[in-house]
Amino acid sequence: MTWATAAEAAGTALLVLGATLTLVAAISVSFFRDLLSRMHAAAKPQVLGLTLMMAGLALVVQDSVVAWTLVLVVAFQFITAPISAHMVGRAGYRTGKVDPDHLVVDELTEDLAAAQRSAEGFDGDGRTARDAGGSSAPDADGGAVRG
Repeated sequence: MTWATAAEAAGTALLVLGATLTLVAAISVSFFRDLLSRMHAAAKPQVLGLTLMMAGLALVVQDSVVAWTLVLVVAFQFITAPISAHMVGRAGYRTGKVDPDHLVVDELTEDLAAAQRSAEGFDGDGRTARDAGGSSAPDADGGAVRG
């Protein structure tokens, strides 16, 4: 068995395995009932499936330019998939699509409450900056001067 035949056989196996994982990710989205479970089922096996398919394609094609392009595809997938899943989770939480009673740890409620207090102009003691004797006159750069 030559290197080309072995690489093609391994590449074919990786392509089939990656396609199977991507199919499982697509089907499993319909089985879970809440947003976070669906998001997990869609993101994790899909990224692994794409990685396996790109590795299989690199083995089948056996071209260095194509291989480096596939490495970039996988790198961008590893970068963007967690960020998009994080943003979808936060958006779902803020719009009420996530049931907080099913969460083991819920740090986002505290963060949102702190952001809301900050947006309303309260400091840590529950007083506004004006109540604490601060001035809200702008300085030369347009920022507020506390004094």
